[in-house]
Amino acid sequence: MVSKNSMSSSLLFLMALLLSCSSMSTAARYLEEEYPQLPKPELPPHPAMTELPKPELPAHPEVPELPHGAAVPELPKPEMPKVPELPHPEVPELPKVPELPHPEVPELPKPELREHPVVPELPKLELPPLPKPEFHFPEPEAKP
Repeated sequence: MVSKNSMSSSLLFLMALLLSCSSMSTAARYLEEEYPQLPKPELPPHPAMTELPKPELPAHPEVPELPHGAAVPELPKPEMPKVPELPHPEVPELPKVPELPHPEVPELPKPELREHPVVPELPKLELPPLPKPEFHFPEPEAKP
């Protein structure tokens, strides 16, 4: 849902946009009436361009077409060079660490909670009854 603040700022923006468009068109009309169009100056003709020679490309080599249904020869599979196996170094065992005793965690005493104070009940406020509005509607006039 759009908030009131963003809707009012959008409305304000649209109003400002409408006013600026209106004032721009008024200013353009005023300038057209005030200053008549000036005659366009005659420009000299464009200089003639000489045609550039077309570059000569080498002839495209002709590729022989394979007859229909001819098998394409298979290419030899390249062989990968064999990688020599490297010796695996021996990993020394880690020394055993003796287990350390776990320190005992002392028990903390439980905090004593105070009793919650009793809140006295407040008397209920009684509001006076609201007056009923009286409507006076004019009676419709009878149509002839």
